[in-house]
Amino acid sequence: MEMKTAGNGTATAEKKDEEKQKGGERSNWGNGLEFLMSCISVSVGLGNVWRFPFTAYENGGGAFLIPYIIVLFLIGKPMYYLEMIIGQFTSQGTVKIWSVVPGFVGVGYGQAFGTICIISYYSSLLALTLYYLFVSFQSDLPWSYCRDEWTNCVDSRPAEQVENLLDSSFSPANASLASNVSEVKLQSSSELYFLDVVIKEKLDISDGIGNPDWMLTLALFVAWVVIFLVIMRGVKSSGKAAYFLALFPYVVLLVLLVRAVTLEGAKDGIIFFLEPQWGELLNPTVWKNAVVQCFFSLAVGSGPIIMFASYNRFDHGIYRDAMIVTTLDTLTSLLGGITIFAILGNLAHNLQIDNIQDVVRSGTGLAFISYPDAISKFQAVPQLFSVLFFFMLFVLGIGSIVALQSTIVTIICDQFKGWKYWKVALTTSVCGFLMGLVYVTPGGQWILTLVDFYGGTYVVFILAIFELAGIMWVYGLQNFCDDIEFMCNRRVSLYWRMCWSFFTPVMMIIIFIYSMATIEPIKYSEIYFPEPANVAGWLLFGIGAAQFPLWGIWYISRHREGSIWQSLKASMKPSDRWGPANADVKREWQIFKNQKAAQRAAQKESAKMGYFWQKIGNFCGSNN
Repeated sequence: MEMKTAGNGTATAEKKDEEKQKGGERSNWGNGLEFLMSCISVSVGLGNVWRFPFTAYENGGGAFLIPYIIVLFLIGKPMYYLEMIIGQFTSQGTVKIWSVVPGFVGVGYGQAFGTICIISYYSSLLALTLYYLFVSFQSDLPWSYCRDEWTNCVDSRPAEQVENLLDSSFSPANASLASNVSEVKLQSSSELYFLDVVIKEKLDISDGIGNPDWMLTLALFVAWVVIFLVIMRGVKSSGKAAYFLALFPYVVLLVLLVRAVTLEGAKDGIIFFLEPQWGELLNPTVWKNAVVQCFFSLAVGSGPIIMFASYNRFDHGIYRDAMIVTTLDTLTSLLGGITIFAILGNLAHNLQIDNIQDVVRSGTGLAFISYPDAISKFQAVPQLFSVLFFFMLFVLGIGSIVALQSTIVTIICDQFKGWKYWKVALTTSVCGFLMGLVYVTPGGQWILTLVDFYGGTYVVFILAIFELAGIMWVYGLQNFCDDIEFMCNRRVSLYWRMCWSFFTPVMMIIIFIYSMATIEPIKYSEIYFPEPANVAGWLLFGIGAAQFPLWGIWYISRHREGSIWQSLKASMKPSDRWGPANADVKREWQIFKNQKAAQRAAQKESAKMGYFWQKIGNFCGSNN
């Protein structure tokens, strides 16, 4: 009876949402806290715990922190706030918002393509997480000890257990290994377990990537079932789960941090992470990687933030949420970084390696090597904490991929309003599972590196530049600031104006041009990709980037107004659909905009202020 009542209540709520949407409005979050928690769950995810540490690892540890924090304030926060604003102001998804500059509609479709690329490999990370979660129920954590066939291996167990095992099984072979320990490179059992047992790593893909591993395939299937169950009822229902998705991971992360910093040698790893190398500030590659990490971590440039904000009430206090999420995201990245590098310091100590950078190979596996290694060193019931940790990692990943997947489903449902949401969710989930099979093969990590580099990095990067240019340079900074003032009832400060109009786009353009001019063939595990793989990568980038001009040409051809030049100019102006979704609010907005235009026209005719100083005053917001 209770289940039936709950089902009827859900059906009633869904009917109300449908009626609201038919009236031209979107349904809203149950409350403002649901929106905040949902944003935290998508922005605070595997990007902080998995990607940030290995990106910092690849860029010299502390050398990466200063560019990352500068990029956060000049690019990350401005982009995040902009996307929140544009989504809430229009109550539209990633594609429909481009009624502001219809000729730029290809930006929305290109970002959808980049999001699909990210989703395809993100789900494989969830499969790895589930694999580790399942095997954590064994009496001995399988990555904590060396196998007989592994040479030059060091157990990841606590040092006391390892000493006992060595004492009880001492042999001439062990003595020989000990005498030559300085002549060989040792590897931890957690690293060898990940490479040889879990992913069955293939170091040459010239003859193919191999067949999907059945255990990882099963884990991938379970991951997509969970994703579908979360998104099948729409974004609003996922808000209820956001409290758990956002808060639970911090409990486990803090406990892991406490354990990591108490490990022997942890101090050296933390110093490596926090001590800046000032010379690296002049390395543009480090800045490019900082921008990419910022985009990946905050989920800007790919649609989820716009989509989430589109379900807000029009008068929601969005500024506070943007500041909370971007600040918390950075703190979580630092928390994850300190934890990882404390563990790397301990690994360096155990493997008798002086340079932290030589401990393990950077890449996807870093989080699946370093974290398990730390967990195996827990003295009391490491299996329990391992289950909690990998469940936390799975929760982090689900929070992010649900938002990415919902973005794609929303775009499709916005275009084909007659299609049932759950059917679109099911179809896209099946497609996501099939695409994910590529990444659970022995050569899957090669493909992940390739797709992440060309599809998930450069596609999102270049389209984010067009996104910012379209809104700030074509629609206009002053128009956008007027819209914010109307919606939020607050003037836009000089900091946001300077970032949006100059610092953010110019920095992104410079970094992108430099990175493209100095781009080198990518490598996996210090091995170059075969030439056909590089060609496929550039084709992937070309497809994503080409969405911008192709859809622009399509729009102009479908909306001809005189000559081609006149049609092009018309495509750069807002369409009639631009503005608040609610008809009454839209009328008030139009009156507000007319009043602003009249006010500026009167100032222009006034002899009290020169034209130049009027422009400066408008830019600074003092003449509004």
